[in-house]
Amino acid sequence: MSFPLLTATAALPAVGAIATAAVPAARRTAAKWLALLVSLATLVLAVVILVRFDPGGARYQLTESHAWIADFGVRYDLGVDGIAAVLIALTALLIPFIVLAGWHDADPLETGSKRWRPTQGFFALILAVEAMVVISFASTDVFLFYIFFEAMLIPMYFLIGGFGDRAHEHGEETASTQRSYAAVKFLLYNLVGGLIMLAAVIGLYVVAGNFSLTEIVQARANGSLHMATSTERWLFLGFFFAFAVKAPLWPLHTWLPNAMQESTAPVAVLITAVVDKVGTFAMLRYCLQLFPEASKWATPVVLVLAVIGIIYGALLAVGQRDIKRLVAYASISHFGFIILGIFAMTSQGQSGATLYMVNHGISTAALMLVAGFLISRRGSRLIADYGGVQKVAPVLAGTFLIGGLATLSLPGLAPFVSEFLVLVGTFTRYPAIGIVATFGIVLAALYTLVLYQRTMTGPVKPEVSAMPDLRARELVVVAPLIVLLIFLGVYPKPVTDIVNPAVKQTMSDVHKTDPKPEAEAAK
Repeated sequence: MSFPLLTATAALPAVGAIATAAVPAARRTAAKWLALLVSLATLVLAVVILVRFDPGGARYQLTESHAWIADFGVRYDLGVDGIAAVLIALTALLIPFIVLAGWHDADPLETGSKRWRPTQGFFALILAVEAMVVISFASTDVFLFYIFFEAMLIPMYFLIGGFGDRAHEHGEETASTQRSYAAVKFLLYNLVGGLIMLAAVIGLYVVAGNFSLTEIVQARANGSLHMATSTERWLFLGFFFAFAVKAPLWPLHTWLPNAMQESTAPVAVLITAVVDKVGTFAMLRYCLQLFPEASKWATPVVLVLAVIGIIYGALLAVGQRDIKRLVAYASISHFGFIILGIFAMTSQGQSGATLYMVNHGISTAALMLVAGFLISRRGSRLIADYGGVQKVAPVLAGTFLIGGLATLSLPGLAPFVSEFLVLVGTFTRYPAIGIVATFGIVLAALYTLVLYQRTMTGPVKPEVSAMPDLRARELVVVAPLIVLLIFLGVYPKPVTDIVNPAVKQTMSDVHKTDPKPEAEAAK
C-alpha cells in the first residue's frame, strides 16, 4: 500500500492540535513553537502533493479508498485534482504565517481582566481548522465532505467569540458582547446553509444510491443514472445555498463583516483566505459536476448575484471607517469575481476563478496581517485615528501599500492575472455582465488608495509619532507573501499548468465549450 499522503496532510495538524492543547498552561511559548513546527511540517507535505501531482495524469490522484459506514454507502475516499492540490498548498502555506502573526494574540490579558485567554487553545483551534479544510479539499465522498464542511464551524466559532481584537473603542464588556454576536451570527448562518445541504445530500443518496462523487459523475456521463429535471434543480439549490453562505455571495454575506471586524487579524485571514475558499471550491467540484444541467439553468441568476456582490461590496468598502470592515467588504467584492468566473462557463473564467482563489488568499493575508500589526500599535481600528504613518514606519507603510495595490489588482501583482482571466472569460459569453463587473475594479482603486492616503500620508498624528516599524517576526510574516504576489503576478504559469486540466474536465462535465472568437466565427 502506498503512503497515504492526503490522510497524513490532514492528520498531522489534527494530531498537532491535540498535542498543542495538551501543553501545560505554564508552557505557553512551547505551545506556540509546537503549533508553528506542525504547520511547517504540514506545508512540507503539501509541497510533496504538488510535486507528485501530474497535470497530465488521471483526474483524481493520490487516491485513498476505505470502507467506512458500509450500510449507507459512505466511504473514506480521498483524491485531488489540480484545483484541490493548489488550494491545499495555499492552506498549508498560510497557516504558518497566521501562527506567527498571532504569536501574542492569545497571551494573557492584564491582571484583573474578566477574560481568560488560553494560549494553547488558540493555536490548537487554528490547527484543527487547517486539518478540516485540507480533508474537505481532498474528499471525493459527498458525505465525508459534508461532515468536515460543517465541523470546521466549531473551532471557527470559538476563535471568533473567544479571541477577539484588543483594539476596541467601547471597552472590554461591550467588545465581548459584540464578539459573541459575531460568532453566533457566523455559526447560525452557516448552520442553516449546512442543514439545507444535508437535506440535499440525503436526496442525492436516494437518487444515486451512494455518496461517491466519481461514481455519480461517471454514471451521469454514461447515462446509467438519470435525474428528473426538477429533482436535479432542487438538489443543486440545496448544495449551492450552503456554498453561497460559506463563500459568501450576496445577499448571504452579512455575517462576514461582523466576523472579520471582531476577530484578531490572523483569524480574519483564516476566515476569508482559507475557510471561505471551501465554498467556492465546492461550487466547482460538486455543483457543476453533480448537477451540470441545473448549474446551466441557474447561471443567469448566479451571474447577476455575483455582479451585485462585486459592486455592492466595493461601494460599501468605500464608505467604511473601520479598517477591518473595509477589507471584509473588499473580500465580498472579490468573491463575486470568483463566482462570476466559475459560472461564466468558460475555460478562461474558471481558470481565472481558481487562480483568483489562490491570489486572493495571498493578497488578503498580506493586507490584513499588516493592518493587524498597524492596529496593534495604535490600539484602534478606525481609519480616522491614523495619519502620516509612512514617515515614522516606512517599511510597514510600504508593505501595506503593496498589499493594497494587490487588492485593487494592479498589473504586475498576482490578482491582476486572475481578475483579467475572469473578465475575459465572462465577456466572451456574457459581454454586458463583463462590462458591469469591470466597474468593481474602478471602485477597488478608490477604496484602496483612499485607505492608504488617510492612514499613511499627511501630517503625523501625535498618537502615531512613536510608532515602531515592522519587527523581525513581522517581516518574516509579510516578506514571503509580498514575494509571492510579485512572482505570481509576473509568472502565474506554475499554478495555471496544474489547474487547467481540471478546468477542462469540469467544462466537459457541464457540456460546455468556449465561444469562438468573432474573427474565427466570421470565417
